[in-house]
Amino acid sequence: MDKRVVIADDESIIRLDLKEILEGDGYLVVGEAARGDDALAMIREHEPDLALLDIKMPGLDGIEVARAIKGTNTVVVLLTAFSQRALIESAREAGVVSYLVKPFRSSEILPKLAAIMNPLSIVPVDAHEVSNVDDKIETREIVQRAKEYLMQERGLDEPAAFEVIQQSAMRGRTRMRDVAQQILKGEFVG
Repeated sequence: MDKRVVIADDESIIRLDLKEILEGDGYLVVGEAARGDDALAMIREHEPDLALLDIKMPGLDGIEVARAIKGTNTVVVLLTAFSQRALIESAREAGVVSYLVKPFRSSEILPKLAAIMNPLSIVPVDAHEVSNVDDKIETREIVQRAKEYLMQERGLDEPAAFEVIQQSAMRGRTRMRDVAQQILKGEFVG
């Protein structure tokens, strides 16, 4: 039987992308919402196996929705942008099982959801996963600041600045984060 999903995000393009990715992998999307309160009503009505909830939405945020359905059979995965680290701990207390950091790719989402939806692997988020999310968030912030620096100092547009960082990391066989840190420290030659 297909796993039933409710998707809630105030950005319609995100909902559309997620729906396409999930349905392509055999999930059944039983509801989509742009508001947290609408998502909560859909979850209560459809009792899905999985709820993908954006942290920040009008009405109720994703953590409030998770808290309201805690104890049900619906597994909650939060969708988060890179600057919301402070909310991760309260999300864990609300019963959130995992996180997907935006922007995401189907190659990242599907294996993670498959592991989450396997009943043998559902365990609360541990400290390692929280620190892993923190590391990803911090890396994105550092790369973003380095892009902004390159845009300002070298007159590059955002794609060109990103390419400088990406290509330098590939040439040096290092992480983009390391290149970004060199840029911000003024140690970058490229």
